[in-house]
Amino acid sequence: MKINDVSKLTGLPISTLRFYERKNLIPDSFVKRDANNYRIYSEEIVEFLDDVKSLLSVDFSIEELSLLVNQQLQLSYEAKKKMVEQKINEIEEIQKRLRKSKKFLLASLEGKANFRTKC
Repeated sequence: MKINDVSKLTGLPISTLRFYERKNLIPDSFVKRDANNYRIYSEEIVEFLDDVKSLLSVDFSIEELSLLVNQQLQLSYEAKKKMVEQKINEIEEIQKRLRKSKKFLLASLEGKANFRTKC
């Protein structure tokens, strides 16, 4: 399928797909070139890009994903596990901060907390 089709199926702009390619995020196994040098993507690219979107949504960076994709065969299970565990820890820290912020805001609505500013 052509890049237009992939864009429609994934909801990703064509510019994003090209950016992912420049960042080596899309493995060669998902894209070939035809006689006119147009990109031809395999059907599996849609599921792969859905996974990429999911990982980006939990704060994996493009660089981290590129590392995972490009070194998948070379990275040990333990190295991959460590990356995922680190990301889980980061998410848990963010959740703690958000819970604290929510608690403060709810207390503010109930008049139990005041906004304090330093002058």
